Amino acid sequence: MKRLLLVIGAAAVVGAAVVFLRPAATDPALHTPWGDPDLQGLWTYEVEIPLQRPARYGDREFLTDEERAALDKERATILGRTADGVRRYERGTEQDVGGAYNAAIFTTHRPTGQRTSLIVDPPNGQIPPLTPEALRKRAEIRAYQLALLQATDTCKNNMPGCAGGKYGPPSPRRNEVAPHYLTVVGAGGPGGGGGVINRSFNPEDRNLGERCMGAILPDFGGNTGFLLQIIQSRGSVAIFYDTAQGQGWQRVIPVSDTPHVPQNVRQWWGNARGRWEGDTLVVDVTNFSPKTYFNGAYENLHLTERWRRLDDRTIEYTVTMEDPTAWTRPWTVKQEYKKQSDAENRVYKEPRCHEGNYGMTALLSGSRAEERDFAAGRGPDPATKCTAGCGGFAAGFDDSGDEANPLTR
Repeated sequence: MKRLLLVIGAAAVVGAAVVFLRPAATDPALHTPWGDPDLQGLWTYEVEIPLQRPARYGDREFLTDEERAALDKERATILGRTADGVRRYERGTEQDVGGAYNAAIFTTHRPTGQRTSLIVDPPNGQIPPLTPEALRKRAEIRAYQLALLQATDTCKNNMPGCAGGKYGPPSPRRNEVAPHYLTVVGAGGPGGGGGVINRSFNPEDRNLGERCMGAILPDFGGNTGFLLQIIQSRGSVAIFYDTAQGQGWQRVIPVSDTPHVPQNVRQWWGNARGRWEGDTLVVDVTNFSPKTYFNGAYENLHLTERWRRLDDRTIEYTVTMEDPTAWTRPWTVKQEYKKQSDAENRVYKEPRCHEGNYGMTALLSGSRAEERDFAAGRGPDPATKCTAGCGGFAAGFDDSGDEANPLTR
């Protein structure tokens, strides 16, 4: 009798293990009424993981619990010093105002995640090197940025935003057309090539965030908030991205065997076609616009996305980026999203960036007023004022040194 009980107990343990290890997508409760794996709901990531792995970790993919606790303590200490009023830039400067606005209002910080980088391939967790063609384009944009910054305090005071440049009189290049369409979100910085220039002749001079066009694909979130809402129907999956200070956008992915649109049709977020491979939604994205930009890639970007429900609260998102004109090899990112309460959260889908982007009208009008004042001898040369690329920080951390984000240094 005792032996029988032991056998029954062992069978029960094995059975429980089988139930625990069974892929969640096989659970009928995690399928739509028509039988597809159910990806629907509100999703976000709940831990902070850098895109690229800091060199100090080498090929190590995971942190220990002790390391995560130490990193959280160090990050909180740095952010706490900022909150207590210790400033890195002189009060009232462009850098101080620009950094404080974002750090105080729009940025968020999450606990440190277990993985050392979102990039899982290459094994070193780094974006592959850029090709010579991509480096040339980046250098051309950076040289143009520095020319427009050279008469400002950013260069006079050797701020990080002027790394590689020098202080001098207003450059004649200020009246040139930019060498490339400025679609990069960000200030560029040392070795950069970001999409901001110190000029406001027209909306295209300003970055995509200011133009309320900051949405990108793929989007790995950031410190300005990130939420996905997924809704499915027969033959399609719709995803709303609530991201980056009201830069929300919607994509609808046909799940069918229809071909991509012709190559001469180019779209801002590419042309997507989905298919189910078991419990995984595989999405092939091509036909990006030449105005699209993602870490060095433009119209030749090709994405292979994989969306998989791991359990009732987790979706795994894996995406491989390819562009032989931008990178020396493909690279892959993996990220997990956690399900949020549908009842306790609301996603407002109206375009609330600048409340319809009235901010851009005001920015351009202000620039015209400054030009008129200078022409009449009533104000400084607008070329000497920094309005973009000033070297300010937006995340509550400094650009380098001991005050930089411990997750990325």
